[in-house]
Amino acid sequence: MKIKLFDSELKVMEALWREGELTAGQLALMLKDETGWNRNTTYTVIKKCIDKGAIGRSEPNFTCNALISREEVQAQETAGFINKIFDGSLEMFFATFINEKNLTKDQIVKLKQIVGKLK
Repeated sequence: MKIKLFDSELKVMEALWREGELTAGQLALMLKDETGWNRNTTYTVIKKCIDKGAIGRSEPNFTCNALISREEVQAQETAGFINKIFDGSLEMFFATFINEKNLTKDQIVKLKQIVGKLK
């Protein structure tokens, strides 16, 4: 399921991924502390996430739960970024990433292990 989430929606999702099931009121209090949003802003963003199918709502108390995982969103965002910036080329993305970073020996070993597992 492909769902495009904006930064504000990701803030709500991050809270649900971190804390698990929460009421809309709990989310509003949490996000007020974290972002300064008022209750109406949080409820508007929650509604957008519900409409997109990212959040499920149940009663009582307008309880919210994540319907998509952090890993699903990461995979979708990564694929979108690679398609947009690197014309879909994983090789170009990987080469750019490696050439722009000063990787430690440990990071290089871990990356080699990841690639080695793909064989």
